[in-house]
Amino acid sequence: MKTKVIKVDASKIDLKEINEAARLVDAGELVAFPTETVYGIACRVKTDSLIKLDNLKCRGHEKYYTLHISQKSDINNYVPIVGLREQKLIKNAWPGPLTIVFELDAQEIKKQQINLEKEVFENLYKDNAIGIRCPDNPIASKLLQLTQNPVVAPSANKTNEQPATDAGEVLAQFTGQIPLLLDAGPCKYQENSTVVKIGKKGLQVLRSGVYSQADLEAMSTIKFLFVCTGNTCRSPMAEGMFSKYLAEKIQCKVDQLDKMGYKIFSAGVMDLVGMPASPEAVATCAAKGIDIKAHTSRTLSPQLIEGCDFIFVMSGMHRERVIALNPEAANKCSLLAENKEIFDPIGQAQQVYNDCGELIAKAVKKRIDELVI
Repeated sequence: MKTKVIKVDASKIDLKEINEAARLVDAGELVAFPTETVYGIACRVKTDSLIKLDNLKCRGHEKYYTLHISQKSDINNYVPIVGLREQKLIKNAWPGPLTIVFELDAQEIKKQQINLEKEVFENLYKDNAIGIRCPDNPIASKLLQLTQNPVVAPSANKTNEQPATDAGEVLAQFTGQIPLLLDAGPCKYQENSTVVKIGKKGLQVLRSGVYSQADLEAMSTIKFLFVCTGNTCRSPMAEGMFSKYLAEKIQCKVDQLDKMGYKIFSAGVMDLVGMPASPEAVATCAAKGIDIKAHTSRTLSPQLIEGCDFIFVMSGMHRERVIALNPEAANKCSLLAENKEIFDPIGQAQQVYNDCGELIAKAVKKRIDELVI
């Protein structure tokens, strides 16, 4: 076999060339192609082709390969429910040099067994998990889009050899063993994609690569913001309650929420900084086992609004203020109690605070139940 080399220009893609590569992949052949990290070997997800790929890479048949998709939305075909942190990571890092390992529960796995061809399912899912990557390279994206089969694409190298980062390195290992190589010159990063999993232990880097642990933490941390008027009564109670109930849902301690990738803030629309939570608010929370004595008030700012993913307000006036400071926040800002405003207990008796706290607790629990974690 002679390896055909086609030089391709990422800025001016010739569909005839990519179509030729896609047809070969769909016919069961192996094709080398560029990504932004290293060159990959495209292989359809069928057992005969995967055996051919294993033999080419001198790799054991028991290992699974990473599915490659052409666009973010393709994830829905393979992962029925995507958690909040994974959603944010996809938003910030895809397309890009990141492989995400998704864990599916028994019900989701059963659904995938029904939705996918038996051969595809059995070759993609291992231990109720699947690894998926969405490369940031127009040639790779177009090739994956044009193939009629799901495609895996490990790095173009034999086991224990360095991944190829240009066409010459691909040929050095595989000339005469693959029918086609799409040559787009050197890869952008010239190192592997990072492999990450987000599970019960938080974010775990399974393979180092372009993105660091700190990069991934920053791109996947979910931030919640609660807003009231002075940030001394309602929003501090909401912040404390949300922290407690969220920690219970993900089975960690409140002081471990940051490590698990969740940050909770509160602020007020008044310019009131450094004030403690009111004694009545502290007492209401203490009765529920929540300590907010260390709280100090902060003023709502455009920067705080921009950095948060979910913003819950106590009244329509608070929502108007949020949107006035940052109009783009309209879609992520809503009343904590949905269509009901939560009254301000400031200056009232302890029982009024307790009643307000019950409304906040009920609303907070409902919001947490709605989260996909």
